[in-house]
Amino acid sequence: MSYKEISAFFVGLCCLPGLFFVITAPVQAASQLEQLQSDIKDRNTRLDQIQKEIAKYESALKEVGAQKSTLTAAIAKLELERTKVQADIQYTQQKITSTDLQLSKLILEITAAEKDIDTNKRAMAETIRNVYQTNTASMIEVILQHDHFSEVWSAVDSLQSVRNGLASRVSNLHELENTLSAKRAETEQRRTELVDLKSQYADQNEVLTQTKADRTELLSATKNEEANYQKLLKQQKAAKDQIEKEMRDFEAKLKFILDPSSIPAAGTAVFSWPLDRVVITQFFGGTEFAKRNATVYGGRAYHPGVDMGTPVGTPIHAPLAGTVRATGNTDSVPGCQSWGKWTLIDHANGLATLYAHQSVQSVSAGQHVNTGDVIGYSGNTGYSTGPHLHFTVYAKDGVNVRQFNQIKSVTSCGAATTPVAATDAYLDPMLYLPKYGGG
Repeated sequence: MSYKEISAFFVGLCCLPGLFFVITAPVQAASQLEQLQSDIKDRNTRLDQIQKEIAKYESALKEVGAQKSTLTAAIAKLELERTKVQADIQYTQQKITSTDLQLSKLILEITAAEKDIDTNKRAMAETIRNVYQTNTASMIEVILQHDHFSEVWSAVDSLQSVRNGLASRVSNLHELENTLSAKRAETEQRRTELVDLKSQYADQNEVLTQTKADRTELLSATKNEEANYQKLLKQQKAAKDQIEKEMRDFEAKLKFILDPSSIPAAGTAVFSWPLDRVVITQFFGGTEFAKRNATVYGGRAYHPGVDMGTPVGTPIHAPLAGTVRATGNTDSVPGCQSWGKWTLIDHANGLATLYAHQSVQSVSAGQHVNTGDVIGYSGNTGYSTGPHLHFTVYAKDGVNVRQFNQIKSVTSCGAATTPVAATDAYLDPMLYLPKYGGG
C-alpha cells in the first residue's frame, strides 16, 4: 500500500465521526432515560412496600384460620382475604406500570444503539472508500519520497497501527450489535410479561368478585346467626362425606391394572411445585373418615392427593407441560360438596394431575400449557375447611371424567362433572415432586 493510502487511511479513521464507538445519544434521549430509570426505581420501592403489606395480611389470615370455626371468624377471614386480594391487585398494577416503563427505556436504548451502529458503519465505509479512491504510488516511489529508510518503516508501522485499530473497532461494533440483539430479546420478553400481567390483573379482579360474593352468600345462608352457621357446617360435612363415600365405593369397583413402565419411576421428581410457597396441610393417604370406615376403599386409607394451604388468590402454576383435558365446577350444582372449581391436565409422561378448590380457572379444555404457566388461582370453592390447593396425581390411563349422576346414587351433584379413577390409578404426589422442606 502506498504512502498516500497510508495517509488517507489514517486521516479517514481518525477524523470521521463515530469511529471511536462512543454512543452519543441526544441530550433529550439521555434525559428521558434518566427519568425512566428514576420512575422504575420508584415503582420497585412501591412494589417492596406492597409485598410487605401482603405478608402482613397472610400472617393475619393464618391467625384467623387457627381460630375456632365460628361465623364471626369466617366473616373476618373473608374480609381479610378481600383486603389481601386487593393488595395483590395493587401489586400487579405496579408491575404492569413498571414493565411499561422498562419497555419504554429499552426502546430508547435500542433507538440510540441503532443510530450509533449506523453512524459507525457509514464512517467505516467512507474511510475505506477514501483509501481506495486515493491515487496509489509504487513502493519504489514511496521509498524515493523519503530520505531515510527509518521514515519508510515508520510509515509501514503507522499502517499496521491503523489496521490494528480498525480490527479493534470492528470487534467493538460486533459487541454493540450483540448488545442490541440482547436488548431486542429482552424487549420481547418484557412484552410477553406485560401480556401475562394484564391477564393476571383480570383474573385477580375475578378473585376479588368471588370473595365479595362468598361473604354475601354466607350472610344470606346463615342470616347472620351463629347457630345457623354451625348447622350449615354440619350439613355440608355430612353431604361431603356421603358424596365421598359413594365416589370411593364406585371407584373401588373399577378395573385398572397399572403398568409400572408407563409412568416415571417412584422417587423421580418429574414435577415442580404448583405453588411458589408450599405448606402441606395434609399428605396423601389416611384421613379420619377412612379410620372410622375401615371397610371403605378396600381397607386402604384414603386422601387422594396432597393439600397445600395458601391464601385465596395465590397463582397456581403448571408443574409440567401438558394439555388440559377438562375443567369443571361442582359448585354449579347447589349442595354438591366436592371439588369446587377443578382442572385436570394430561402430561406426556403417563401422568395426569388435578387441581381443586380454585377461585378462578385460567385455562380451558384442549389448551396446551407449559411448565410454570399460571393455570388458575387458589380458593375455597367446593367443600373446603379453609383456602388451599388440592393436588392429585393419577396414572393417566386410569382416570376419566364423568357426571356425578353417571356414577351411582349421588343425586345432590346431578350433572356436575368430576374426575373418576380406579383406586390403583391414584398415586402419591410426593413420589414425583421435589423434596419437601416442611414449608
